[in-house]
This record gives sequence, structure tokens and C-alpha cells, in this order.
Amino acid sequence: MRDLRTLPKGHLHLHFELAMRPSTLADLAANAGLPTPRTSGFTEFGGFGEVIGGILPLFRGPADFERLVDEMVSDAAAEGIVYLEPSFWPYAHPEVFGSADEAWETVLGRSEQAGARHGVTVRWMAAVDRVFDSPERAVEVARTAVRYADRGIVALGLHNDENGWPPEPFEAAFRLAVDAGLKSTPHAGELDGPASVRGAITKLAADRLQHGVRAIEDPALVDELRERGICLDVCPTSNVLLSVVPSLAEHPLAALVRAGVRCSINADDPLLFGPNCLDEYELCRRELGLTDDELAECARSSVRSGAAPDAVRDAALAGIDAWLAAPADLPAQPAAPSVLSVPSVPSVSSAPSVAEGGRR
Repeated sequence: MRDLRTLPKGHLHLHFELAMRPSTLADLAANAGLPTPRTSGFTEFGGFGEVIGGILPLFRGPADFERLVDEMVSDAAAEGIVYLEPSFWPYAHPEVFGSADEAWETVLGRSEQAGARHGVTVRWMAAVDRVFDSPERAVEVARTAVRYADRGIVALGLHNDENGWPPEPFEAAFRLAVDAGLKSTPHAGELDGPASVRGAITKLAADRLQHGVRAIEDPALVDELRERGICLDVCPTSNVLLSVVPSLAEHPLAALVRAGVRCSINADDPLLFGPNCLDEYELCRRELGLTDDELAECARSSVRSGAAPDAVRDAALAGIDAWLAAPADLPAQPAAPSVLSVPSVPSVSSAPSVAEGGRR
């Protein structure tokens, strides 16, 4: 079989702090004089949130975040990821950073350096937390995101529990972001069903949906996603472990792909769920029966639906075609590093528009 490690791909659904290596979590706990917190033992979103609550306080200084950026980008390069778009809600760390601006300065500067070192283009999704951020504060989050668009923030997300916190109240924040050229990338169709997806499309002008898999419950909505070209950033293992779907065998990814819906394959929170992005591709081949043509199409969606610069996107698409053209028993050679060199961050005026295209 073709080597999925050499398939160029984007990673569009990754929560920054929860991309941490288990060894780094152990180090942070030891530095804080605390036992390593648990990373498992949940079966639904409430218990999952309790686990996260034991991890976030371990960050004690900007150096911890810089280390995480370095390791996250290094790991992405090892998985064959050429474009990485992690999400971040800096308001979880008031003891570390005096302001959201200070947090963003730290991670944006470090990711530009790490991306150049590893040949990975890194851009960021600023998160609104639908539980902890009021609609008014969400507007401030969006304004901060727009202010850093020339430094690498390319999207505005909407995170946390959908149940009881629908997307519609956050319309003003997303309108501000979209008008400024950022992508709209809310969570929808994970813990809530098709109504959440429709709200994200109609009120937040979603370019992509984080998860979105419960759209499968409404055939007309599946048709609409296909016709609009909205990408679903799907995380199969996460959906199973949080009881979004009963089992991997019943996951709707293959059905969505075969219905013509754009889908990317992602890890969500590897620290807690286990698989990284490459592992998820391998799982989708092995357990969901996705063919190499279908996996290549998911990889195409992952580089077309992010905010990768044209040169990076075009080189990745060419690499995907080469991967697919190679004999199945001989892996394609990865593209030369110079082809996928990391360009400078574009200004907000050149960021992709909708027409052209936090916390957990």
C-alpha cells in the first residue's frame, strides 16, 4: 500500500494545548510539583472537560508554550503535514499572560520560527469559547484575531459544548471576522445535530465546520454542504470516544466522502484521544475502508480548505497527485523541502475571503 506518511496533507482541527506529547505533560507536572494528570477515563463531553481542567493549569510560563509549539510543528512534519492550523483560546491562561495579545505574540512568533525550521506552514485559528465568552466578548476575540491577521491568525473558531450554546448569538463576531478576510470555522454538528450545522452556515457564514458529522442525519443538509463546498474537519477517534457515534464501524465519514462532501481528516486532541493525524489516516484506511483515491481527496480538501498560501497549496496538490500516481506498493517520494518552503505570513488584505474559498 502507498505510504500515508508521504501523502502531503493539512491538519485543520487541532486544539493547541492538547496537541502536547505525553512526555511533555509529565515534565510540566513534575516542574509544577504535581502528579501527572489523567488523560483518559471519559465517555462523554462533561467528563472530557474535567480532564482538560486538570491539564491547563500546568502551564506556568511562556517557555512552556514555546516548547509546545516547537514539538507540535516537529511532530506535524514527521506526519507529512505541510499546512498546520491549530486553534487557541488564550484566555485559559491569565496567570501566564497578562493579555491575549501577549499570548498571541508568544505563539505566533515561535510558530513562524518552528515552521521555517521544519518546512511546515503554520497559521492559527483564534477560538471563541461559546460557554465562557459572551457574544460581546466574542466580538473582542474577533477584533484581536483581525489585528493579528498579518502575523498568522487566519480563522475564527467557536468551541466547547454545543448543547445549550447554539451558534446564532455569535453572529456579530463572525461577521466582523469574515468581513476582514478571516475564515469562519466553528464547531457544529458534533454534540448537537443538523440545527447546529444550519445555524453555523446561515448565521456564521461557515467556510469549514469542525466536526459537522451529524449533518448525515439530514440528507438535504448533506446535499447543501456538497453544493456549497463546505469542508467538514472530521476527527473519527474523537467522535467515538465522546459518544458522538456508537462505534468506528458506524462513523459517517465514508458516507459523507462518497456523497461528495469535502472532508479533511484530523486528530482533534491527540494527548487525550491517542492517534495523531497520520494515525487517523491509517485508521480511516484500515477500519473505515477509505480507498487511496478517497484518502487523497481528503488530503486535497485539507489543503484547499485552509488558508495555505498559493505556493504551498499548489505544491501540496501536485504532491498528492504524485502520491496517487505512484505504484501502490512503492511509496511516492516526499516533495523536496524547497518546494514547500514556508512563506511569510500574508497581510490581512490578501487573506482569503469567504467567496474565494480555545479551548476545546
